[in-house]
Order: sequence, then C-alpha cells, then structure tokens
Amino acid sequence: MSILPKKNELGFFEIRLESIGGLGANLAGKMLAEAGVLSLGLKGSNFSSYGSEKKGSPVKSFIRFCEPDVEIRDHSPIEQPHIVGVFHEALYRTVDVVSGLNADGIVLVNTLRNFDDVKTDLQLEYGTLAIVDALSIAVEEKTKVNTAMLGALYRICGFLDPESMRDVIRKTFTKKYPHLVEPNIRTFDRGYNEVQFKTYEVPAGAEGKSFTRPLPQLGFLTQEIGGVMLTQANSILKDLSGSRQGFLPEFQQDKCINCAACDNVCPDFCFVWEEGEDKRGRKQMFLKGIDYQYCKGCLKCVEACPTDALGDLREMIGYADENCVKQNFPYIAGGSL
Repeated sequence: MSILPKKNELGFFEIRLESIGGLGANLAGKMLAEAGVLSLGLKGSNFSSYGSEKKGSPVKSFIRFCEPDVEIRDHSPIEQPHIVGVFHEALYRTVDVVSGLNADGIVLVNTLRNFDDVKTDLQLEYGTLAIVDALSIAVEEKTKVNTAMLGALYRICGFLDPESMRDVIRKTFTKKYPHLVEPNIRTFDRGYNEVQFKTYEVPAGAEGKSFTRPLPQLGFLTQEIGGVMLTQANSILKDLSGSRQGFLPEFQQDKCINCAACDNVCPDFCFVWEEGEDKRGRKQMFLKGIDYQYCKGCLKCVEACPTDALGDLREMIGYADENCVKQNFPYIAGGSL
C-alpha cells in the first residue's frame, strides 16, 4: 500500500520551501524530511539553496519523499513541486515562488490576507491555496515562524504523523532550552489547526506552471566590454523589502520632535528630511517620512525614538509603496514613479 498521495515519474513526492534567511526554512526542511523518514519509514532527502548566508537573502529548501523500495538518485533542485511553502510574502516581488508548480499542486502562504488577493498576486489559475498567519502565531507564542509553518505543512501532508514532530521538538529543545518546549509545541499545534484551505477547480488537461530558471543579468556574453559597471555606487534599483521579516516602522509626523535619534541608528539612511523653519523663524531640518525601499525592518529606529512617533507595524503587501507615494518620495520599492 502506498503511503504517499502523489508521485512524479521518478516516484518522488516533492516539497519546495521559499523563504528568506532568518525565518528558519532550512531547519524546517530538515525536520520535515527527518520526520517522514523516522516515523513512517519513508526514504527522504533534504538540502537547501541560498546565497550569501545572511538575513534577508532568498532561501530555498527542498524535500523529497519516496517509498522504501525506491532509490533516491536525484539530488537536483526541485523544479516541479507538489507543494510550495512561502514563508515571506515580499518574495513575490523578486522570486517566482510558484514556478513549476503542478496544476493540482498546493501553495501554503504565511499571510493574513484573503484567498483571492493572494491568488491574484501569485497569478494562480487553479489548484489549492492554503493560508496561515504564521507570523502572528510566532509573535504571540514568542517563537519563530518556521514552527508555525511546519504545523501547517503537516496538515497539508496528511500522511505525516503530527505527534512525531512534537517528539522532535521535545528532543531538540529539552536539553538546552527546556523553557521553549511548550511554546514551540503550542506554535506547531496552532499552525496545524489554524491553516485554512481553498481549492480552485482544476479543468481537465490543465498544465502546471512552467519552470523558469532565473539567469544573471550580466554574463560572459551580455556584459559590457571590459566588464564596465554602469550603475556603480548606487542602490536606486535595490529593493530591500524582501529582507524585512514581517514588521516595519510606522511614522506619525504629528508626534515627531525632529530629534534625529532615529536617523542616528538607521543603518540604511531610510529617513527623508527637508529644510524648513521653526516657530521662531529659525532654519531647521524636519523629518518628512521613511523611504521604505531601503528599509530592512530592523526597528532600531523604534527603539531609539523618545516619543511615540515611531512604532512597529505588521507589514501588508503594498503598504510601503502606498506610503512612499503619499509622502511624495521619488522612488518606491519595486521601481521609480
């Protein structure tokens, strides 16, 4: 009797996790593969793909399962997954997270928005969409996003036993961090119970998403003669929204005293100032707002602010763009106005 619900032509059930560094997708992939192998006797493999090994950079984690009588001889990245787990919505801007997804595949997204909005952003036509507010769960339980996403993934992968993951959590934390055992189990259980599903009918003969491998903009055939850098020493086209881990600073100008404490601690010069005059007619610089294109969401400015002018805010897709437009900044995340 087959344990796996679906298989590709090589006999694999494949999962791809799309995330950014710091959210724990690498560890989540390892734990997911380990649970399938140890609790069900499946054969499995896991590895990750990432660049500079720093917070905010794109990360992919790949998990393959197969029946015990199948040999795993394929160790290439997963290009046509049955399930995609998206840990961070801002990846939509820079990464085709559903590339290669099967027509009847499942996409799990960490979000608090509704199904139809997420479907539109992902350009999904059919298949199953699962959403869970993993960030809010992690904040409330004082844990990390990956544990909540694991709970949701276990609900999707109905062939996995959730009790096996609870055992893994106990084993992982009991020795060094016993105080984190129960919060992580609660986080896992909430992810398992709070994930929601909506299926969009798959028509007969429907094809999955085509897989596209991103190519470098400049290669040995396309670079300028002599390797000349045309945009040296500027970051105008750099969009850092993908490096934010779910929160950004919210600015309330009526509470600001223009002390510049925020600007002193900001590592990326996100604050925009303009010259003006105070009530006595003396020249002074006034804080106009935050250019979210360069904001990494570190919230150091919130900690430094002596008033309530800056506070932390759960990021919503489009919020940063809309606020840059309202503040009449010349650039917004994702391109120029």
